[in-house]
Amino acid sequence: MMDKVEAIASAMGVPPLALVPIALLAMLALVFILDGLSHVVLKPFKSPPVIATMPLVGGMAAFLRGPIGLMASSFPKYGEVFTVPVFHKRITFLIGPQVSEHFFKAKDSEMSQKEVYEFNVPTFGKGVVFDVDHQTRAEQFRFFADSLKSNRLRQYVGMMVKEAEDYFAKWADEGTVDLLDTLSELIVLTASRCLLGREIRETLFSEVTTLVHDLDKGMVPLSVFFPYAPIEAHRKRDAARKDLAAIFDKVIQARRENGVTEPDVLQTFIDARYKDGSRLTNDQVLGMLIAVLFAGQHTSSITSTWTGLLSIANKEKVMPVLEAEQRKVMGKHGTKIDFDILTEMDELHFAIKEALRMHPPLIMLLRMCHVPFKVTTTKGKEFVVPKGHIVATSPAFAHRMDGVFPEADSYKPERFREPNPEDKNQFASFIGFGGGRHGCMGETFAYMQIKTIWSILLRNFEFDLVGKLPEPDYEGMVVGPKGSCAVRYKRRKL
Repeated sequence: MMDKVEAIASAMGVPPLALVPIALLAMLALVFILDGLSHVVLKPFKSPPVIATMPLVGGMAAFLRGPIGLMASSFPKYGEVFTVPVFHKRITFLIGPQVSEHFFKAKDSEMSQKEVYEFNVPTFGKGVVFDVDHQTRAEQFRFFADSLKSNRLRQYVGMMVKEAEDYFAKWADEGTVDLLDTLSELIVLTASRCLLGREIRETLFSEVTTLVHDLDKGMVPLSVFFPYAPIEAHRKRDAARKDLAAIFDKVIQARRENGVTEPDVLQTFIDARYKDGSRLTNDQVLGMLIAVLFAGQHTSSITSTWTGLLSIANKEKVMPVLEAEQRKVMGKHGTKIDFDILTEMDELHFAIKEALRMHPPLIMLLRMCHVPFKVTTTKGKEFVVPKGHIVATSPAFAHRMDGVFPEADSYKPERFREPNPEDKNQFASFIGFGGGRHGCMGETFAYMQIKTIWSILLRNFEFDLVGKLPEPDYEGMVVGPKGSCAVRYKRRKL
């Protein structure tokens, strides 16, 4: 082999070591050529168009700069279906309800969540949700469903009401607050009471909140592709997960040994049994709690904030409708708030849903394609999404398509009123809580939580924005308002 290298070097009139950079340049050129061919010539027949980008790293760079910007620049050029190369992987975007039906209706054997959400394993822990096989995950989802049955939700609403009334009772007669900071704090208090348990809420709240914050900040865009990368955010995440395990192990073990039962999600997971009679370990109970907390905390805090900001920004049109509904409910039930009373508040429900339509906290929903499938665009173009592609759809982008929701950039809660609610015109038009086989099981919990907060606020305060309505912050993994969310409040009674 060395003789051949020396012979080539001699023929070229250069020393053998000089061939190294030449070989590297040749390999790099070959990579660029093959990558370019893979977009056109070597692309599987009828597969979606591949966006033009720098070989190897271009797709990753575009993705890390922000998926919304990537979709905004690609959609006009490529349409509803296109593929983004990210290193050796391919992410195919399906934008809008016309091309997303299979995404939501496919069986797990055809389109699965596990492979694309495994980056959550360091956060949630081993042996739960995305670190188990389909059958085990299905049983764990049954545990989730058990914790959110209507009889339990009725108990949770009582806890939500108490936390919210106690919290807002501490406000002055008038003042200024940052709505996101305020409602995030209240949501954590409520979550601690309903999900994490009385012991955490009453004695360990501050410590656990700090650790959950570090766990949360440990999920950055890089984590999607490299969840174990040696970065500071991941180091803090892992340390927080370890400390939380130690805290909850004591709480869970004390309940097991003392036979104590509490009306919270923690208790549901402690009592849960698989079909074979086995139970979750203490660490797996924590993992399930973290999964529930992460699934709901951001959605509730961000959506409750946007509901307030958008309603206040459109107060001449929206607030009279919401206040009239509260007066009607109070005329029937007095000041009482419970599960059944909250279900009567349709206008508040529409206001929350419209805020979620305009500003869904999750930019993308992901699946792994195991069986190729065909999609047809609104223009009649047909593509076949190949096996092995990561498939993505985007509530944030799809909800702003005028072909799906007329005047999509306007806050119009009335668009969901009967007899012709706009989200019923086509399957998967509204995907703020996902849809199909994997619709969010916590949807009712979230609506009850946000309705509780705004029922109490509408009955006791009037509001004005301080400054302009903030823009969405598309730089984070979860999209909330960017910058100040300041509002002025003044205490009053409806």
